[in-house]
Amino acid sequence: MEKKITTPLTADKVKDLKAGDSVLISGVIYTARDAAHKRLVDLLDKGEKLPLEVKDQVIYYVGPTPAKPGKALGSAGPTTSYRMDPYAPRLLDIGLKGMIGKGLRSPEVIDAIKRNCCVYFAAIGGAAALIGKSVKEAEVIAYDDLGAEAIRRLVVEDLPVVVVIDCEGNNLYEIGQKQYLDSLK
Repeated sequence: MEKKITTPLTADKVKDLKAGDSVLISGVIYTARDAAHKRLVDLLDKGEKLPLEVKDQVIYYVGPTPAKPGKALGSAGPTTSYRMDPYAPRLLDIGLKGMIGKGLRSPEVIDAIKRNCCVYFAAIGGAAALIGKSVKEAEVIAYDDLGAEAIRRLVVEDLPVVVVIDCEGNNLYEIGQKQYLDSLK
C-alpha cells in the first residue's frame, strides 16, 4: 500500500505506518552519516544544544554528490545504516521519529524504535539519481567540514521509501525472508 506523508513525523503518523508500506515523504528532512552522528551524541554527552531540533524529524543516512547546475542536490543514495547504530538510540530517545537508510539494524536500535514509537525506512540503493530528483532544496546547517557528510536540511517532494521496521518492531527483512522461504516449501 502506498502512503503519502508530510513532515514533521508525529507519533500519530508513525502508528499508521506498517512494515512493507511504500511511502512518499514530502517536507523537511535532514541528512547525517556516522561522523555527524558521533558529533551530535558528543554534544548530548556534554549537555550542549544540537545544531538541529530532532523532535519529530527524519534523518536520511546519505552523503549526496554535488548538485549539478539548476539542481538542489546531486545523487542521493542511502548509506548502510548499521554505522549509525551506536548513536541512533540516543537520538530516538530525544524525539527523532524516522530514519532512512539501507540494511539491517541492531537489536538496540529496534528496541529504541519500539520504545519511542519511531520508524525505519529504506531507500532503494542504486536509485540515487532518482532519489536526488525528489530534493527541491538543500542547505548545509552543520559540520560543513565533513563535506558530503555535513548535516543538510532538505526539502523533499515525494521521496520514495519503504517502511522496513515499524513502531511495533515488525521487520520487513525478516517478514520477506520468511515469506520467500515458505514459498519454497
